Amino acid sequence: MNLQNDLTMKRMFYIALAAAMLAGIGTASAHNSCKNDWRQKIMSEKVAFLTVEMGITPEEAQVFWPIYNEVSKKNDEAMHKVFTSYKALDQALNEGKDSKEIQKLLDAYLDALEEQKEVNSDAADKYKSVLPVEKVARLYIGEEKFRRQHIRNLHNKPGERK
Repeated sequence: MNLQNDLTMKRMFYIALAAAMLAGIGTASAHNSCKNDWRQKIMSEKVAFLTVEMGITPEEAQVFWPIYNEVSKKNDEAMHKVFTSYKALDQALNEGKDSKEIQKLLDAYLDALEEQKEVNSDAADKYKSVLPVEKVARLYIGEEKFRRQHIRNLHNKPGERK
């Protein structure tokens, strides 16, 4: 039983350490406080979930989470470019812009998608430099599980049964 308590304490330490490292991900401005509070809550849940899914040690967590935070920031920036270029391309099509303008916006959109792909490819290499490949694989599986869990939760809000 003492071993069980010791394992539980270690797991709680991992989660607390990971959440503390993730807390440095960004700063909140006054008018974005609510949005950032919500995002911080989701990210803290994600860190706890991934920490357990991956089974990382405290030593691994110390080197992994700063890399993960850096990659997340780059991925967010790349995703923002994808969404922005998509919106501009869609708007240009809806407004009947000329082919030259459409081509320019299509190229920007495709470049943004390629940049996002590069960020993700580089991320895997960075993760593998500090974690065994099995834990990196568990990271990607865990991220997908977390994403699906949150989508499912959005569709199944209490009191909104279909």
